[in-house]
Amino acid sequence: MRLGTFNLMHGRSLADGLVDADRVHAAIAGLDADVLGMQEVDRGQHRSGHADLARIAADALGAPEVLFVPAVVGTPGVGFRVATDADQDGADPHYGVALVSRYPVLEWRVTRLPAAPLRSPTFVGLAAGPRLMLLDDEPRVLIAAVLETPIGRVTVATTHLSFVPGWNVRQLQLVRWALRAMPAPRVLLADLNLPGGLPRLFSGWHRLAGVPTYPSSAPRVQFDHVLADRQGIERLPRVLQVASPAVPFSDHRPLVVTLRNRPGTLEID
Repeated sequence: MRLGTFNLMHGRSLADGLVDADRVHAAIAGLDADVLGMQEVDRGQHRSGHADLARIAADALGAPEVLFVPAVVGTPGVGFRVATDADQDGADPHYGVALVSRYPVLEWRVTRLPAAPLRSPTFVGLAAGPRLMLLDDEPRVLIAAVLETPIGRVTVATTHLSFVPGWNVRQLQLVRWALRAMPAPRVLLADLNLPGGLPRLFSGWHRLAGVPTYPSSAPRVQFDHVLADRQGIERLPRVLQVASPAVPFSDHRPLVVTLRNRPGTLEID
């Protein structure tokens, strides 16, 4: 069983600045994940050729189950408004998170997480070099699914937390509380904007992979995580392999954890 998380950066290549649907399809197919959580996912955006990136990922993995949920309507950095449940199937440009699964989904659940109330100073990479700018935070979304897997029912979720220090910790607590209402074992596949062991410290969940994922060209920091709740963790298979391969787009690398399909001792920290 292979579980992965990937911040797509809407599929844009750092080498040529383009979004190529075939390139996205090939890279995601190469991950061979049974369940993949994705962040910074576009649907109907001009900048990504109006592609539905979640559907492209589902097709690449042969995954019959897919849910994309917009966090905003419009384009970050240009203009947007907060998405609501009424925007789920709208024709406007959308940006959010997605979860795809080869396993049957017994239940979907969506939780919306509020944006930070104040603008925050953030370093932004520009052509002239990094620049400190005051930016508005974006609302965030948690997608959770109860899956029928080879080891039984497992709750798997994905989200993309705020870049605002402290606010992302508050959001992580909201995520933990929301998932506790769903069946164990529980696994979170996410870009938490929290480095290294901080998610484990603030959530109390186990970190199943400890490798850097950012920046993609020469990773030094781990913002992308696969976490497992302590409750019910004994029913998860053990970790066999952790991979964070280079792909031809995004400023993050994907993170994929392979689990053996039988109970065992988890390799965690």
